[in-house]
Amino acid sequence: MGVFSRISDIVNSNLNAILDRAQDPEKIIRLIIQEMEDTLVEVRSSTVKTIAEKKELERKVATVTHDRDEWHGKAELAITKGREDLAKGALQIKGKLQHELDILQRELEQINEGLAKQTEDVKTLQQKLADAKARELAMSARHQTATNRLKIRESLYDSRVTDAFSRFDQVERALDELEGRVDLYDMTKPHSIAEQIAELAADEKIETELAALKAKLAPKPEVN
Repeated sequence: MGVFSRISDIVNSNLNAILDRAQDPEKIIRLIIQEMEDTLVEVRSSTVKTIAEKKELERKVATVTHDRDEWHGKAELAITKGREDLAKGALQIKGKLQHELDILQRELEQINEGLAKQTEDVKTLQQKLADAKARELAMSARHQTATNRLKIRESLYDSRVTDAFSRFDQVERALDELEGRVDLYDMTKPHSIAEQIAELAADEKIETELAALKAKLAPKPEVN
């Protein structure tokens, strides 16, 4: 079943209100667009038929108008020839043609009014359809954006990613522990004989420099 039941429903429709009430707006907007397109095809087809009827009626009006004027001329000719009886008969035929012409002109007026309404309906339908398609594009863009954001969120909270970061942390902790063990070894390893002798020599050098510095700074005895 369609969203609209007749053309006036589409013309008077409030697209925002329809979508606000819909449980599945994207589905409804597609249905609306399809129905509007189908209705537009029907209205255009009907308008084409109306235009054809108008042209045919205009040809009839022109023919009857010509015949009426022609019989009016014949009545005038009969009068000039003194044939009042023929003139009367010509005027009777003219009167019938005038009556037919009046009917045709009323029909033509109705067709023109209907054609104006159909033309207005086509313009309104085209505008409504353009609005609906614009809404569909906007909804599609929002849907795609939301989908992309969801994918990013899911990837950020993916257990595989979490496990990978956890493994990185474990590796870093293992490296820290290994480096700590190396530092501890360097701090506690026994010195070799050469290293101990070098340390003694360094200590002796420091002691010598310290003694020289003390002697230099010591107060000198007074000379009598």
